[in-house]
Amino acid sequence: MASLTPYICFTTVGTRAHLSSRPSPAFRPSRPPPPPVTSRRAFAISFAARCRGPVPPHATEVDVSAAEPAVAPTFDFKGYMLQKAAIVNRALDEAVPLARPERIHEAMRYSLLGGGKRIRPVLCLAACEVAGGWDACAMPAAVAVEMIHTMSLIHDDLPCMDDDDLRRGRPSCHRAFDEPTAVLAGDALLALAFGRLADPASYPADGFVPPDRVVRAVGELSRCVGAEGLVAGQVADLEATGLGTPVSLDTLEFIHLHKTAVLLEASVVLGAILGGASDDQIERLRKYARCIGLLFQVVDDILDVTKSSEELGKTAGKDLASDKTTYPKLLGLEKSREFAEGLLKDSKEQLSGFDPIKTAPLLHLANYIAYRQK
Repeated sequence: MASLTPYICFTTVGTRAHLSSRPSPAFRPSRPPPPPVTSRRAFAISFAARCRGPVPPHATEVDVSAAEPAVAPTFDFKGYMLQKAAIVNRALDEAVPLARPERIHEAMRYSLLGGGKRIRPVLCLAACEVAGGWDACAMPAAVAVEMIHTMSLIHDDLPCMDDDDLRRGRPSCHRAFDEPTAVLAGDALLALAFGRLADPASYPADGFVPPDRVVRAVGELSRCVGAEGLVAGQVADLEATGLGTPVSLDTLEFIHLHKTAVLLEASVVLGAILGGASDDQIERLRKYARCIGLLFQVVDDILDVTKSSEELGKTAGKDLASDKTTYPKLLGLEKSREFAEGLLKDSKEQLSGFDPIKTAPLLHLANYIAYRQK
């Protein structure tokens, strides 16, 4: 285990993300706050406009010391992520065996198993635990959201979309195989995701997960993926690219709440539904997920202009080259960091009132998303 001290390995193929359960030496909480923002409208994101606060500009680790003191200070985030990533990877491997036609299954496995931080499935499992369930209850949903996430990456990289040749440090699916195979691999993963989620055989035989929860989860995932969710965000993103002038903050919010945040929302909400959360608990967890989903994109935009392709495992500076509007482009780098800190704070507020022991993974995952380096 000593060799794992500075890293958490998320997959068996070696992709790594820099995580730590100790405070980062780069972060000094006593750093004075920035001057007040003069234009409140500049941060008029619907559910987080009131949030403010500095973000450590060069944090290189997950600073779990930023979590509230009442939340299990000895929580082993590294161990938790190792454990959950391992069972998720086994489930994904079993879900897509090599079969005829072999080429399409090879392409599906290439993209699904070729790395990734597994944030979405771990969020799904963690939300299920908060609601009183356990891994087996939410594993079909965890597998489903990771399949759909992988589908979205395959399609996003296509020449007709964002046209990117690099994904997770390797050639994109359409480069490793070909464009038609990549399209079909994404389609197959989308169909398989709903099949796993809806199949009664995917769940424990003890009946803890009643059929009405499964049906509700299927409907929730369908909404999040379709023309009201992921597809809507991708369409709006394509329409906003190459205009020559930045889009408005409202339009940028719409794009990222749908293209990025909605699948993290689905991950958390599906876990909560299958774990037996009440409607009020589900909505609070939904707000948490939307905050960290938008936070994920803000951090992604910051990393795109501050990190290299080698550090990111994908093409750096791609958004700037394609004339996309990003948060740093619209707000500037420092105000983007301030906005990210506000979203992090708001996400944690949504978890107040839940069992602090059970919410520890969600709090630490929010910190990881805020301070990740790739």
